[in-house]
Amino acid sequence: QRVATETAIENSVTIFHIDNDEVKGRIIGREGRNIRALEAATGVEIVVDDTPEAIVISAFDPVRREICRLALHQLIADGRIHPARIEEVVAKVSKQVEDEVIETGKRTAIDLGIHGLHPELVRIVGKMKYRSSYGQNLLQHARETANLCSVMAAELGLNPKKAKRAGLLHDIGKVPDEESELPHALYGAKLAEKYKEKPDICNAIGAHHDEVEMTTLLAPIVQVCDAISGARPGARREIVEAYIKRLNDLEQIASSYDGVTKTYAIQAGRELRVIVGAEKIDDKQTEVLSADIARRIQDEMTYPGQVKITVIRETRAVSYAK
Repeated sequence: QRVATETAIENSVTIFHIDNDEVKGRIIGREGRNIRALEAATGVEIVVDDTPEAIVISAFDPVRREICRLALHQLIADGRIHPARIEEVVAKVSKQVEDEVIETGKRTAIDLGIHGLHPELVRIVGKMKYRSSYGQNLLQHARETANLCSVMAAELGLNPKKAKRAGLLHDIGKVPDEESELPHALYGAKLAEKYKEKPDICNAIGAHHDEVEMTTLLAPIVQVCDAISGARPGARREIVEAYIKRLNDLEQIASSYDGVTKTYAIQAGRELRVIVGAEKIDDKQTEVLSADIARRIQDEMTYPGQVKITVIRETRAVSYAK
């Protein structure tokens, strides 16, 4: 109870509130071109239905949802909504979110009294705000684990500052966007080593799921505090993690093909949109590609129902009159 925090769980949708329903038509645009441009630029699915004064933004990646929410807010406030403007606003908002991630990381380190973190580790800590582990917000879990570690280390006569640092960084392996073959604890230890953390902290991160041998007293403290934070009733939900892994795997399979520029799993993984570069793949090859991806998904994954693979090829010709 000395380190009590609230236990709200976030989901994979964001509700965006609007002042009146006339805005919906402008967001959709002529023949749906605005909404398509926004979905393509942000990688989310936008549901505009007859729910009064609300638009649903759906995506399993919370960063994408946040970018879309902020972009919508700016577009509606500004009043100019058309595909070129949408791309411009999304680029600006993405930069804003990146700045906010770094700010969150710095603020967290200052709040916990942790100094000298590598800038990349600060960024990773900031990104935790948008990640969840079994439905528990990862930044909240890391802060809680850090505080618990500090209390427990002090009780045992060890260095509470060091324990706090290890507690905060113990789940950094869950954050980076690129997939790693390593379990998150080992990957986290590798990252900590890369960014010049001390060996005992790297060991505490790597050993908190018993995947390497514990060589310091910090390691069991981190392991116990991680378990305490995750085991509180209502803190976690198992199902979400498996679902997000499935969507990630779908996107990874499609991204592994040449010529694919972006992939988005939408509708709870029932549809996979694959955007290809027009200069690398012609119309005939898109059919072959969608069949290949479908075959690989069938062979390599388990999923309920069926998955629709849509390959989108768009040609843009841009010239300037001077």
